[in-house]
Amino acid sequence: MRYGRTVPVTEAEELPHAPQEARTVFGEFFPEAVRYAELLADAGVKRGLIGPREVPRLWERHLLNCAVLSEVVPEGVTVCDVGSGAGLPGIPLALVRPDLKITLLEPLLRRTNFLQEVVELLGLDHVTVVRGRAEEVLGKLPPVHVVTARAVAPLDRLAGWGVPLLRPYGEMLALKGDTAEEELQGARAALSKLGVVETSVVQVGEGIVDPLSTVVRVEVGESPGGVRFAAKRAKAARTSRRRR
Repeated sequence: MRYGRTVPVTEAEELPHAPQEARTVFGEFFPEAVRYAELLADAGVKRGLIGPREVPRLWERHLLNCAVLSEVVPEGVTVCDVGSGAGLPGIPLALVRPDLKITLLEPLLRRTNFLQEVVELLGLDHVTVVRGRAEEVLGKLPPVHVVTARAVAPLDRLAGWGVPLLRPYGEMLALKGDTAEEELQGARAALSKLGVVETSVVQVGEGIVDPLSTVVRVEVGESPGGVRFAAKRAKAARTSRRRR
């Protein structure tokens, strides 16, 4: 059985009804998930945030694929979704996990405008939208327990942006595709310099998505980003305090 209504986007593409798995995953927030899907299929396409060809597979490839990331996010932690774009994976994660405090970090104005509209329309009081790049907010935003990202950049570059935003002993969770293991192997040297102490590749979404969602988990020790970023973070924090 499928739920929700179709939303025409072009003569050739439309948003399909939500699959049964969506009701299971989103639970009481299923109506909000349907509304978010409609917003992506309409305003998201019109503003160039997603391609019209993605509309028929929004549920399986995007919303559910991101929502199952919640399986590996601890309870009650702070999260920063780096390069949030149209809100993936941050908004599906927020719908599934109201216990989290989530920051959607995105540098482009048209995207942050869309994200703010979505957050307000869906009543996501535990979500904050911040415009900026990861390297710009270092020392200005409080360090978080978890950084999330999806299809933002190769793992070594992504880690350079996301890992310094973590608290000591935090973790970055990056949704990746079939090349996850290969990317991880190629990024090990860079990750080590960033203070990463443990890495793994896990799959989530059993019984919900097919294929399963692949997550690269990067865990840091007491110095997220390594010595260089620790000094940079401290300098930025001092500057921020002086400005106040």
